[in-house]
Amino acid sequence: MTSTPSITAILSALQEEQQGLIDLLHKPQKTRHAGRDFWHGELHGQPVVLVLSRIGKVAAATTATALIERFKVSRIVFTGVAGGLGHGVKVGDVVVAEDFVQHDMDSSPLFPRYEIPLYGQTRFKADPALTELLLQAANSAFKHINDGETPWAFPDAKVHHGLMASGDRFVSGAQEAHDLQHALQAAGHPVLAVEMEGAAIAQVALDYGLPFAAVRTISDRADDQAHVDFPAFVRDVASYYARAVVEKFLELLPKK
Repeated sequence: MTSTPSITAILSALQEEQQGLIDLLHKPQKTRHAGRDFWHGELHGQPVVLVLSRIGKVAAATTATALIERFKVSRIVFTGVAGGLGHGVKVGDVVVAEDFVQHDMDSSPLFPRYEIPLYGQTRFKADPALTELLLQAANSAFKHINDGETPWAFPDAKVHHGLMASGDRFVSGAQEAHDLQHALQAAGHPVLAVEMEGAAIAQVALDYGLPFAAVRTISDRADDQAHVDFPAFVRDVASYYARAVVEKFLELLPKK
């Protein structure tokens, strides 16, 4: 009896990140489903499905559901960019998520602020085993990231591990970023970075009992003092980071 292959879904937030992975695919095939292009093939001997998450929580949740229902994936890994909020989280750093909170969830007074209605929890945890592999991959990849292979250099860049906040708002003002970080901290949520999709995918993964992990490159400090050219950063840094981390992750992932 032939066993069902263990398929890894790799979601990318941006086209530039995804294209670098598509270029590496062995025997690539494209399937159009739910208004999205899903690329499947093999990377480092692992069967994978690649897809863009699209932007925002609803779009990301739809993508994750389509992956699970149509392609029967065994796990989901997300790569993308985020704004740094936590102390010491700088442009060029990487954050591997430990758990997720929806910073724009507020059903009070029916439920406490940030709590997801009918779930009885405010945070969704990333899968510990998958996250540990992603941490190993990020740390290993980082040894080669700032050795001159990219036009940008972040010699003091670090890999962080902790809470990620998601919401349907692009946080881009210094005061807004400060207020968001302060409000979450006051509620017992010491957030490291902010983005727009992770918590939604984590919720879908919980519903389906599927392992999920995410890694984000810090492109800015979620304020109006961002000093990098975002398109250039995505092209020359974030896409390189994503490719290096995903390749190392797939090398570490046991083959089944």
